[in-house]
Amino acid sequence: MQQHPARTSPQHAAPRRATFRTASTHATRAALAVGATVVALPLAGHPVRIPFTAPGHVVAVSAGTVAGALAPALPRRTRPIPERLSGPAVTNAPTPVALTPRERLALGASGTYIGEILRVRDSAVVRWPERVDRPLTVWVANAAGLADWRPAYLARVADAFGAWTRTGVPVRFRFVQDSSAAEVHVAWTDRFREPYSGRTVWSRDEHWWLTDANITLALHHNDGSPLDEDQVRAIALHEIGHLLGLDHTTDSTSVMAARVRVRELSAADQSTARLVYALPAGHL
Repeated sequence: MQQHPARTSPQHAAPRRATFRTASTHATRAALAVGATVVALPLAGHPVRIPFTAPGHVVAVSAGTVAGALAPALPRRTRPIPERLSGPAVTNAPTPVALTPRERLALGASGTYIGEILRVRDSAVVRWPERVDRPLTVWVANAAGLADWRPAYLARVADAFGAWTRTGVPVRFRFVQDSSAAEVHVAWTDRFREPYSGRTVWSRDEHWWLTDANITLALHHNDGSPLDEDQVRAIALHEIGHLLGLDHTTDSTSVMAARVRVRELSAADQSTARLVYALPAGHL
């Protein structure tokens, strides 16, 4: 399961204990993969909960932080939705040629940061199976007991999930009230001791398919200053990107930059997500 700072994990029967060590952080019976610019080691008084995984499953940890001041919001552009085209059937259309994964990658890589992701993951793609007809179930915690908590944060997180859905990736989300029925848990923490604003933990099976995930979002920067609603949405966008299988990019205009400075998904964020889901899971 990949971990992006701060998350809660579902309860499983006959749990296997995960253990961690300092710089050589590892989990028993699970390999721990650390994202490119992330060092997500548990600190004293700040334990990291990792969902228990089956033998052969891999746990990964990723994190991000949101800038103290986001870039100014740009006016939203709405594109007219074209009417469905109608006309005579094309009888001499060429038969589509099946492309290999490498061919799909070559055709779709322009305008994405897929190369950065593949370099970090040894040319492997990690993603969910298509979940359109059976959406991923998501539970978002209510953190009314934490300082500076705002109920409006729940709507901002839901909106962040919706933004990724609108990219066209074949994964849908359904919010549930019962945490035990959820495959994805979104929890809150007052702050991280590390310079993070969010952390995601996900797990995958031996075939590189994602199986479950947990996100933790901070209400405060690690200097104690609170995140506002736009910052909460921005870091939620970032962590949901990790949840979907994306990793960091050096492009500071994208949500998936390690330090989030923007409010919306960039064209590169969207194109990269669509390309990841046009490729099979596993090594290319």
